[in-house]
Amino acid sequence: MLVRNATRGAVLGDSIELADSAANRNRGLLGRDSLAPGEGLWITPCEAIHMFFMRFAIDAVFLDRQKRVVKICARLKPWRLAGSLRAKSVLELPAGTTETTGTQVGDQIEIIRERE
Repeated sequence: MLVRNATRGAVLGDSIELADSAANRNRGLLGRDSLAPGEGLWITPCEAIHMFFMRFAIDAVFLDRQKRVVKICARLKPWRLAGSLRAKSVLELPAGTTETTGTQVGDQIEIIRERE
């Protein structure tokens, strides 16, 4: 999937995986050594994440039902927790993505699914 910040006109990722089943949401990014630029994970539904057993930091972007950014946890380190009661989903992106794209709370995110 392609994920774009419509407010800023910036691409957040062009190789975003979907985690919408219980098994995929629970596994998340566990077992990976890193995320390459453009990679990421969209977890839905989701209002909180944990970084237990993770090997690297990420940017966590919490989205409401309309896919507006309600919270950003930039460079979230392993062994941390993060969440937002207003969130309905979360984007897990390479650390530094929100800074380089200028993504801020209130921005509108577009998620473009590839046709099968």
